[in-house]
Amino acid sequence: MATCATAILLLLLSATTGTVSCLQERELLQMAQTQVSNAKTWVQNSVRLHGPAGLSLSLSDQTAVALRDCDKLYGESESRLAHMLSEKSIYDRNDAVAWISGLMANHRTCLDGLEEKGYVEAQTLVKNLTVLLGEALALYSKGKDKKKGPAQGKFDRSNGGLLVSWNPGTSRADFTVAHDGSGTHKTIREAVAALAARGGGNNPERAVIHVKSGVCNEKVEIGNKLKNVMFVGDGIDKTIVTGSRNVIQGATTLSSATFDVSGDGFWARDMTFENTAGPGKHQAVALKVSSDLSIFYRCSFKAYQDTLYVHSNRQFYRDCHIYGTIDFIFGDATAVFQNCDIFVRKPMDHQSNLITAQARDDQNEPTTMEKIFQTVFLKTDMDGFIDPKGWKEWSGSFALSTLYYAEYMNTGSGASTKNRVNWPGFHVLHSANEAMPYTVNEWEIGGFRRLVCHFRLECNWETSFNF
Repeated sequence: MATCATAILLLLLSATTGTVSCLQERELLQMAQTQVSNAKTWVQNSVRLHGPAGLSLSLSDQTAVALRDCDKLYGESESRLAHMLSEKSIYDRNDAVAWISGLMANHRTCLDGLEEKGYVEAQTLVKNLTVLLGEALALYSKGKDKKKGPAQGKFDRSNGGLLVSWNPGTSRADFTVAHDGSGTHKTIREAVAALAARGGGNNPERAVIHVKSGVCNEKVEIGNKLKNVMFVGDGIDKTIVTGSRNVIQGATTLSSATFDVSGDGFWARDMTFENTAGPGKHQAVALKVSSDLSIFYRCSFKAYQDTLYVHSNRQFYRDCHIYGTIDFIFGDATAVFQNCDIFVRKPMDHQSNLITAQARDDQNEPTTMEKIFQTVFLKTDMDGFIDPKGWKEWSGSFALSTLYYAEYMNTGSGASTKNRVNWPGFHVLHSANEAMPYTVNEWEIGGFRRLVCHFRLECNWETSFNF
């Protein structure tokens, strides 16, 4: 268990004065665990009012879809908290900050989905859990870090080169998906079920699923119990996972995802993930990721609004292609996009293009409450269609002084900062020292930077970082 420390926090509650709290991390996590369990029970009771327990709920019952999301999210939060509270667990402060931020993202995603479907009773979930997680996050953020060795989700360097060195002709996969029957399974979901039946993430070695060329029209979920899984395809636009779920036709933003990854340590390469719902269907996610220490290498993500949902935890993308129209890279993760290409698609006639929508619930999160947006572009080539202002208000003057937007050494006809927005939260960085905190070089979290270097994906931040 991480070393406990005591700190004094000032808690700001709505319509109240500050309250002093002096609780150790473990006590706060135990209290949060109780609140998460209570929230899950509330959700399950609500589900019984909207559909038969245990049955697949129809998308026509939109409230039930949102509640089902909540049941999944709180279940994942229960597992994370159980791990953090286990006496056998070893992790450091950086891990704790990332994971608690993920718990906050799970809670907020549940509330957003219920609000999306007009379920006002959700407000009963808000206060206690939000406050407890905020306290725990502040305490871990301010505490001194004492590392105690490798932790959950840390990577075995012996298979570190597998991501880059994989060759379908010579490398061995545990499962192979092929529509023509030449593999072990004909669908990805069948292969994932076989992996889960084999023990999933409980095996010491990384499990590899090779998906051969072809179009897989299926919704795929890699649950939080399936850890250290690697998907490999035969190339961008050769191996394609596709779907068309969307908010207009009853899904939540979360449940619209064609491919949904929760299990920690997920890797993927040489694949395309897409959602073909189109711009008129609004939110329609191609890939949603809450896997901690996940890596995507030479992958493509194609949709329109809300293409790539970097939901939570720590993620790295290298040599990837991302297509969309509005907010098509969004979420609460600490995510680095390196040497990636961003393609802006034509929106509907009344719409403008917006690339990112990053948000977090607390200033202590490693990224940044929707009032504390944080996005940084470093050494990126920007095309001429970029508006000279560069950035757009969320809602009037909301968050313009608390957000953090920054640019550093960008190039191209759209890179000039001369006419950028004049907000307190916008910054033009002038030195490498200012930019360094936003690079992989600063990612001494769980050995993640060392892992990225081991892949030779990138060690030297001076190479182009395309966000």
